[in-house]
Amino acid sequence: MDDLHDDDVRTLHSMGYAQELARRMSGFSNFSISFSIICILAGGITSFPLALATGRGFEVGCGWLVGGVFALVVAACLGQIGSAYPTAGGLYHWSSILGGRGWGWATAWINLLGLVFVVASVNVGVYTLFQSLIAGPILHLDVAAWGFREQTLAVVAITITQALFNHFGIRLTTALTDFSGTLILVVSVVLTVTFLAWGASFDLHRLTDFVNTTGEAGGGYVPEARSATVAFLIGLLYPLYTITGFDASAHTAEETVNARVAVPRGMLHAVFWSLVFGFVMAASFVLASPDLAASAKAGGDGWFNLFNGLPAPLWLKDLLAIGIVASNYLCALACLTSTSRMIFAFSRDGGLPASGLWKRVSPRWRTPVPAIWLGAALSVAATLYSPAFAALAAGCALFLYVSYAMPVAAGLLAEGKSWTTYGPFRLGALSKPFAAVTVLGVLVLMYAGIQPPFDILVNYAVGIVVLLVALWFGLERRRFRGPPVGGAIVQRQADIAAAESAVVRA
Repeated sequence: MDDLHDDDVRTLHSMGYAQELARRMSGFSNFSISFSIICILAGGITSFPLALATGRGFEVGCGWLVGGVFALVVAACLGQIGSAYPTAGGLYHWSSILGGRGWGWATAWINLLGLVFVVASVNVGVYTLFQSLIAGPILHLDVAAWGFREQTLAVVAITITQALFNHFGIRLTTALTDFSGTLILVVSVVLTVTFLAWGASFDLHRLTDFVNTTGEAGGGYVPEARSATVAFLIGLLYPLYTITGFDASAHTAEETVNARVAVPRGMLHAVFWSLVFGFVMAASFVLASPDLAASAKAGGDGWFNLFNGLPAPLWLKDLLAIGIVASNYLCALACLTSTSRMIFAFSRDGGLPASGLWKRVSPRWRTPVPAIWLGAALSVAATLYSPAFAALAAGCALFLYVSYAMPVAAGLLAEGKSWTTYGPFRLGALSKPFAAVTVLGVLVLMYAGIQPPFDILVNYAVGIVVLLVALWFGLERRRFRGPPVGGAIVQRQADIAAAESAVVRA
């Protein structure tokens, strides 16, 4: 283990960075943090109405398989690059090395937006699930009058506690995310069995029959009636919002032992098992619905009506409700870990305003404390501007997958040319075909992600593109140097030694 640790440190030094963060995560922990962020009990439940409101059972079943396989292709592409460059910056660093400073700088901002939307959307989901599954049914509170004020107060309180857990060391966070991975598996299996045992019709045609439920047929969840093709594409946001955030394995690379092997393995395993268990779980929801048309028309209440109506023992449903809410809470905690590492990595290369502050690492806790609290504040702010869960979820999927495609696109052009340094995980002949599928698939996702009711994202997207272009050509092109390359890596060695001496050795 010590030899692997030393190899990891030498690899990090060769890229011009110091081992400031504590390298304590095992391969399982690296997998667990991505699996926790994906959390099929989060998007798999809270976004379920979107699938019903676009293509009913077909969108849930076949749509999950299509979206999941695409996510697996994307994870394979990212894993190959992450195996070559195991840094906390992940996507930002890869895009900079393979596509240039400007491409990396833009990737960083888009990825950061996606990560902020992840934390925001999942914490809104935690509040929604608590309100619908625990506050009313278990605690017997009157939640009818709860609104935006209560949501905001709850999200602030939830986010503060997650930031505190992250603040006090990766060992504590790792313990929680390791537990989270096990909790997600156990609860999802028990939930699936409960739906099948107490409600399933086992009419498998429900999973293959496509019914266009956009417009009124879906309760107005997608307000305008659209063509079957567009409905299917919009519905793919259901699996792709759920199976996202797996870049956390890369963002925690500098805290993972044997990172060049563990990072790609962590991403691929997290996506694969989420695809398998998530499909069976989502299928059980469809099979247990007494009336799919009514469930689709119920909009955002569709899954909750279905769960609350199950004739399962009350004690079992109460335990499942608590497990679901706890899993979502731990999912957002892991999301904040990933977000803070992105902020830290981008800042140490001078990418953020006041980078000197955000790149600081606590000598005691070996965590990027200012970056943690900045990520927490930004995620709360996102819920204030766009309080609707659907818009936050779509923004998360859109911005993250665009940021995933950017280093992959750069690698597609650079492979075998300027990109000649590879890690132990290689795709071989599949590398360029997988990269092409990733880029084309994300372009399709971009089209789906700006359809009503997510058209608020058009304002985001246009504003972001205009702002990024103006900032890059007006200021950052001259100021921002990007990650160290060539002679700059050699010049950093003294700074690396000083940075490592400033923190407690792990």
